[in-house]
Order: sequence, then C-alpha cells, then structure tokens
Amino acid sequence: MGLAGIVPPPEVVVAADVARALAEDIGDGDATADLLEDLPARAYVVAKDTAVIAGRPWFDACFRQLDPGMRIDWRIAEGARAVPGQVLCTLAGRTRALVSAERSALNFLQTLSGTATRTAEYVAALAGTRTRVLDTRKTLPGLRIAQKYAVRAGGGCNHRMGLHDAVMLKENHIAAAGSIAAAAARARALHPSLPLIIEVESLDELAQALDAGCARILVDDFSASDLRDAVRVAAGRIPLEVSGGVELARLREIADTGVDYVSVGALTKHVRAVDLSLRMGEPPEQPPA
Repeated sequence: MGLAGIVPPPEVVVAADVARALAEDIGDGDATADLLEDLPARAYVVAKDTAVIAGRPWFDACFRQLDPGMRIDWRIAEGARAVPGQVLCTLAGRTRALVSAERSALNFLQTLSGTATRTAEYVAALAGTRTRVLDTRKTLPGLRIAQKYAVRAGGGCNHRMGLHDAVMLKENHIAAAGSIAAAAARARALHPSLPLIIEVESLDELAQALDAGCARILVDDFSASDLRDAVRVAAGRIPLEVSGGVELARLREIADTGVDYVSVGALTKHVRAVDLSLRMGEPPEQPPA
C-alpha cells in the first residue's frame, strides 16, 4: 500500500504507548547498557521473514524518546512487503539508546507487521470481489489504535474503535428492548449522532432491521445459501457485514455471495510476530532491486 495511503496514528498515542513500553522494560535503568561507553554508533534492522511492514512510528519513537538526535533512515515504506535478508532501516545515535530501546522497538515493529501481514492475506483472498475486510475489538489490551493502524497498513478497513463511537445492537440488547424496532428507536433517541449497526441471526430479523433502518447490518453465522438470500433481500439498501466463522479458507465462498464486508477477529487476535533483527554496525550491501 505504501505510507501515503495509510491514515497516520495520533502522535500522542504513539508517545504514550512507547513511554509505557520503555518504562516496563527499562524500569529505573538499563543495568547492562550502563557497562557500555555511550559513544556514537550505527545499527540496522534486517527482515528474516516475508512480511508487510507496519509500526514505523512506534519503532522510531522508542529510540527518539531515549535519544532525540537518533537518525533513522528507512529503506521500505510503511505497508510495503519485505523479504528475508532485506535491510529495512539504518540507525545512527548513541550506543546506550540503541541497545536500551532495541527490544521495545522491535516488539512494536514485529507485532504490528504481523497484524499487517495477516490482514494482507485476507485482502488478497478478496481480490476481484466487492467484499472488504474489517477488524474487530479483539485487540491486544492497550494497543487497539496501534493494531487498527496496522490493519490499515495491510490494506484492511477499521470497524468501530470501541463501545463509544457506534451503537451495535446484538442479541442481548434486542431481547432486553423487546424487539429490533424498539432497540433501534431507543438507540436513536439516546445517541442520534452515532452510527447504528444491527446484528441479525435470521432472514426474518434481517427484514426487521431493514425496516428499522441503520448504517450496517451484521449477519451472524449465516450459511452461504442464506447469505445469498440476504444479499437479494437487502438489494443494496443497507450494507451487509458477515461475522462469525470467517476463516481464510471460507473467505472466497462468503465474498461470492455479494456481501459488502467481513469482520475478522483473527487479524488482531491470532497474530504471529514477524521475525526481525537489529544488528550493530553497518548493513551489508543489498543486491539491486
């Protein structure tokens, strides 16, 4: 995708995330870094996996919170794909800052690149269809904004950020209100400016949600046959989102029904960190692209 197509994270969020990470790792001081002379030094990061890179703002901030003069020269765009052996960036700064920030910086870059890489797999599987992939609230505690940023870097789309920026009526909300119509009316009365999303579990409930009106209808655990019927009944009036059982192997079958979105908790929940390494010194010569 490249950096230009990704909405950047708020600087205040990045700074706070990094401050917590450094405090957790360094505490009242890096006892091992104290053994080193604090001289100018250079380092570089190399990829050991094929991966979509995400997390540069957090990576950079880890080093610059310890050494504001740290120079970081990136050789790959955010959202671009790296291959094993590729040098991602070079760093020039103080020795102690380089070794003290290394682990926290790599933790951010490896984890967020893992999220972006996983997302890119789903996006690729949907190529040529109208269906777009959404994330969920199943994120690592304290890193929701970071992981949702990584989803964008991988080519995916963001669902609601949390419980505060949309009303989503699920089975328990509807049961407590008495009906979809009653729950939707109550939602509009209390939060008229927020998007309303209604979850349905049958074609009958779909018809009720269409009558009530909303920003999006979430069809939960529908069979492929029922999804095709849902798309026919909705007829484009309200976008349909598929949730539940959205695995990579089944993704194309779901998309071929014509639904607008799939929401996938695995993008941020089942993440394998990308293998990256920071090494002191000058990077090796890279073969021409």
